[in-house]
Order: sequence, then C-alpha cells, then structure tokens
Amino acid sequence: MKIIISGLLGHMGREVLNLAENGVRGAVAAGGVDPMYDGGACPVPCVRSFEEAESHPTLAALYREADCIVDFSRHDGIGSLLRFAAAHKIPAVVATTGHTEEERAMIREAAETIPVFFSANMSLGIALLVELAKQTAAAMPDAEIEIVEKHHDRKLDAPSGTALMLAEAIRQVRPSAYPVTGRSGHSRRTADEIGIHAIRMGNIVGEHEVIIGTPNQTITLKHEAHSRALFAEGALAAAAFIVGKPAGLYAMEDLV
Repeated sequence: MKIIISGLLGHMGREVLNLAENGVRGAVAAGGVDPMYDGGACPVPCVRSFEEAESHPTLAALYREADCIVDFSRHDGIGSLLRFAAAHKIPAVVATTGHTEEERAMIREAAETIPVFFSANMSLGIALLVELAKQTAAAMPDAEIEIVEKHHDRKLDAPSGTALMLAEAIRQVRPSAYPVTGRSGHSRRTADEIGIHAIRMGNIVGEHEVIIGTPNQTITLKHEAHSRALFAEGALAAAAFIVGKPAGLYAMEDLV
C-alpha cells in the first residue's frame, strides 16, 4: 500500500513515516507533502503542496499513483488535498483536527466521489471511550456531564476535536444537550450543558476524561495516550481499511 503523508515533517507525519518504514499494515511511504519543506534532503520524495505534486516534472506520476493519502497536517489545507485526491480517485484518511464547518462540508462532498476516512482521533481506545460515554449518558439521563481534555502546548485547536466528538456522541442519546467551552461567571449551569475544558501544557500526548455525575454517584471514564505512535498506527489501519472501498465517509466505528 503506497501512501502519501500530508504533513510529513510534523510530529505525527514523522510517526507515520517511521511505522511505514517498518512495514506496519503493509504501508510504504511513497512521498510526502509539507509546506515547511525547504528542498533539502528528505527520507522520501517531498513537495510543498498538492498543487506542486500535480505539476512536478518528475514526481507527478508518483503522487498520482498512490493508494492512499494520510493527512496529519493543518485543517486549512484540506481543500487542495481533497481536490487532488478526488481528481485521481485516491482514498484519503483525514486525521487532522480543527476543521471549520465549511471544511467539513468539503470532506462530505469529497466522500461522494472517493472513500474518505475522517476521525478527530485515530485511537481504538478513544472509539471505545466514545461508546462508553454514550451508553452511560443514556443510562443516566439526569446526570451532569463534564469533559476535560489535556494536550501538549503546541496543539493549536481548543477544545480538541476528540472532546467535541465525545460531546456529539453524547448528544445522540441526549438531543437537548449542547457543549459549552470552559466556564465563567456566577450563574448555575443548565441541566443540558456539557462543559468542555481544555488544558495545554508541556508534552502531554493526549488525555480525555468524561465525568458523569448525579448528587449520589459519579462515573469517570478516561483515556490516556502514552505515545503518538498510537494515532499513527490507527491512521495506517484506517488507510488499509478504506483502500478498495466504495466512495463514502468512514469513521472509527466502521473500523472497529
């Protein structure tokens, strides 16, 4: 499985490259795309953009023949990535977070043409956390719910895409609920608020905690990532899953 790594030079891009070099999920890194590439030495062929990949005099064919694109870049680059993928019928795994609603619409539109795997978190453990949070919220309809997420101080988006994914899963069983980022002021929370709190500190890989409580009991569900390789491995599993699949929008629940 020949993959193109979007965001090759970032922390997650390097993790994906490392796993591919070790043959995880049968992946072979055919090339990379990264706006920070300066033209110097690189473990695999690299270009600055998908527009350059399209027109490069010697590398264009290599990029067009990829089996899948794995994206750990910036959310605002999703348009050019999807245009390239759709033009050449290449499946895409979108593991980047922080997309605007307009960018999410682009992802849904591309999924009408190619298979797109889109998840705010590529961890199997997080997929299980989402399901457990949903089940617990359904079983305790009057409970108060708070979500606390912690990440390293380089993460740009807050709250995390995973925290928002958890809140959205809870809303599936509690439609009147709505997320509220942080908390301030002097008024009491409403019963339908899902408080989301973001912490950015040091080198925390990723922690997500869902606290569901009533006056008589509290249930705490927590997932802690110990290595970024966890997410890279999940992305490669997603890539192997969607290669050969029909056009459509896929997520972790399809994989697990």
